Amino acid sequence: MNNLTLNNGVTLPTLGLGVFQSAPEETAAAVETALHVGYRHIDTAAAYGNEREVGEGLRRSGVDRDDVFLETKIWPTDYGYEKTLHAFEKSAGKLGVDTLDLLILHQPIPSRFENTIAAFKALETLLADGRVRAIGVSNFMPHHLDRLLQQTHVVPAVNQVELHPYFTQPDVQQADAALGILT
Repeated sequence: MNNLTLNNGVTLPTLGLGVFQSAPEETAAAVETALHVGYRHIDTAAAYGNEREVGEGLRRSGVDRDDVFLETKIWPTDYGYEKTLHAFEKSAGKLGVDTLDLLILHQPIPSRFENTIAAFKALETLLADGRVRAIGVSNFMPHHLDRLLQQTHVVPAVNQVELHPYFTQPDVQQADAALGILT
């Protein structure tokens, strides 16, 4: 399977299983099966309500944790420095892991961007402490990235956004590429 190298040297498998809208009772089996057939990247989020089942599927698969790229996202209600640190602990606990490969802010909050900044600073702390291997954002437009980078130190490794032939978001892709952010 092919990998992409993030701006901090961490490699991310190009093919992953996303469990958005996966019912909790189906998620563990889906993750276990995906790992058995060769997937090595699992994408979840606190808001999906199935992190515990992702962890269960990972454990049941028998695949070594070090061989799986695991990412989750922090929901905006958990933004703020201390709240984000606590949200990481909750997610890691549900997933049954000590570290995550990628931790992402689910979306910016334009009307309370100071909470977004504080949340990203918490991600920077988790990165510095070795609790996460890479940090990123999701659904950030170029102006959000500009504001974020004016007040933080680490360039996000990823900006996870919707992209397809009918919605190419060239401005987002160009801004991300200029900063070394994987879109």
